[in-house]
Amino acid sequence: MRELPLKAAFGLGALLMAKILIVDDDANLADTLFHWLEFQGHKVETVHDGEEGLFRIKESAFDLIVLDWELPGQIHGVDICRAMRDRKICTPVMMLTSHASVERKETGLDAGADDYLTKPFHLKEFAARMRALLRRPPLQLDPVLDTGKIVLDPNGRTVQVDGQQLSLTPREFSLLELLMRHPNVVFSDSAILERVWPSDTESTIDVVRTHVKTLRRKLNSEDPRRSPIKNVYGGGYKFETERQN
Repeated sequence: MRELPLKAAFGLGALLMAKILIVDDDANLADTLFHWLEFQGHKVETVHDGEEGLFRIKESAFDLIVLDWELPGQIHGVDICRAMRDRKICTPVMMLTSHASVERKETGLDAGADDYLTKPFHLKEFAARMRALLRRPPLQLDPVLDTGKIVLDPNGRTVQVDGQQLSLTPREFSLLELLMRHPNVVFSDSAILERVWPSDTESTIDVVRTHVKTLRRKLNSEDPRRSPIKNVYGGGYKFETERQN
C-alpha cells in the first residue's frame, strides 16, 4: 500500500532506469538516496570519499552523478567535477553542499556542475532536479562523435567508416554510440544489455555478444580483430582509443 503514495509524491515511473553514482560521506543521506532511487528502479552505486568517487567515474559510465562538495581526503567534489570536464566526461552532475553562499554556488557551477542543491533539502526538490537533468537531450553532448576513422552522427543516425556510409540496425547503432560516448570504459555484457535493450526485453547475454561480434565485423570486415571494439577478458567490451593525459 506504500508504493502508490510514493509514486504520487515523487513522480515514480516518469523516468527510464538510470545508472546513478552517489559520492557523499554522509552515510545516512547516501543510504536514504540509495534506497529511494533503487525503489524507483534505478541502478545506484555509493562511495564515501573523493578518491574512490573519481576512480569510479573514470572507469565506469553513469547517467547522473550526485556529488557532495565536502568530502574527506585530498579530493573534494569540486575537484572531481573539474577532473571530469577536463577528461570530456559529460555526465550531468548535481552538486550537494551545506554552504548556500552565492560564491560557493558560482565556484561549483564554473567547475562544471549542472545543478546545485543546498543541504538539508526535501526529496521532492531533489526528485524534480534529478528528472530535469536526466531529461536533458543528447544534443547537450557532442553532437557528432568523430575518431578520425569512424564518424557517428546521433542526430542523423548515420555512421561513416573511412568516409563510407555504414549500414547498422537500430540496436547496433545504439551499441556503438554507447561505447563511443565512453571511450576506453569497459562495459560488461549485462551493463550493455541494461543500457541498449529495453527493460522489458527477453534478450539475453548471448544476444549482446552476437551484436558485438556483428558490429565488429561491420567496422572492419577484413579483420574484425582490428576493430576499435575490444574484448576485455573477464570484463566485457570497450571502444579503444588513445587515452588523454
